[in-house]
Amino acid sequence: MGDYYVPAKYLLNKIVDAEILVAPFITAKTIELGSKYSPEFVCTPFKYTLGTMIESLDNGANILIQFGGGCRYGYYSELQEQILKDLGYKFELLNLITNGKANIKRIYKMIKRIDKNFNVFKGLYYFFITIKMVKYMDKIDDYIRKNIGFEINKSSFSNLKKEMLEKFASVNNPFSLYILYKKYFKRFKKIKINKSKNCLKVGIIGELYTLMEPFSNYYLERELAKFNIELKRFTNVTYLLLKYKKVNKKALKKSKEYMKYQFSADASSNVYWTKYLCDKKYDGIIHIKSSFCTPEIGVMPILDKIANEKNVPMIHFSFDSNTSEVGIKTRLEAFYDMIEMRRK
Repeated sequence: MGDYYVPAKYLLNKIVDAEILVAPFITAKTIELGSKYSPEFVCTPFKYTLGTMIESLDNGANILIQFGGGCRYGYYSELQEQILKDLGYKFELLNLITNGKANIKRIYKMIKRIDKNFNVFKGLYYFFITIKMVKYMDKIDDYIRKNIGFEINKSSFSNLKKEMLEKFASVNNPFSLYILYKKYFKRFKKIKINKSKNCLKVGIIGELYTLMEPFSNYYLERELAKFNIELKRFTNVTYLLLKYKKVNKKALKKSKEYMKYQFSADASSNVYWTKYLCDKKYDGIIHIKSSFCTPEIGVMPILDKIANEKNVPMIHFSFDSNTSEVGIKTRLEAFYDMIEMRRK
């Protein structure tokens, strides 16, 4: 899911004596494999992750680790495991989240099955470093989203980010990680940009997997940046780990006129973020989701109502294995033309 394989691999390499294989980047072949063996009307992340599992097993993995919870995703592991075993694969699947919660004792037992000599204190030490790494990555990503559309030299941000992630993967203590973070943040701020104070601003909300895995949304943020737009996205791993529950409670409290009960997954928070973006006078809002994502389908009329009341343009995108990339780009361009004309 995005660049988060970097801290995930870092943590596992440090705490267990095993060969850690990075799952292959998602391609058309991944989607083809996942769609072929998935139920037809299951949500798209199921197909993407199943395809990734098949490719990982074909590459030699014999243990798969998965995080699940929040919506139907909480039921993925059992169904995907059965599908893969029916296909003849021999492996062990470890789902670190049950009933939407991380059970520490259960996770400890699972890690012990991978490595009998696992050291708890060493594990906690590197887990702390990994959490810090994720927070630093997310802070820098927020800065990049605001400015990448205005870079003078193309690929300046992406090239520097690639270099930074390689350096992050080699740290051994939180102090050296912090020094690297500060060093690279300064370098990011030195990248030359041509940004007006009154640039167009667009907020992106939606279902977490489709938001955070660039391939699943056809690199929508990269395409938007080409139009010289400042982007805002709330959902990242830091948000999911540290802010998600708080925002969901706040969403129900602050949005009583729109919803009486809480939606599952990201839907409630998307109501809150829509109000936030409208109140902050953003030029437009993009709502993205995977096809057949029930919570997001249920909340769409509420999002439209808020946007209409606040007079802020909103566009919805649904992604699946048959989505046309050309169609996405055409709609994005039309949306940009419209918000630019409104501004003028």
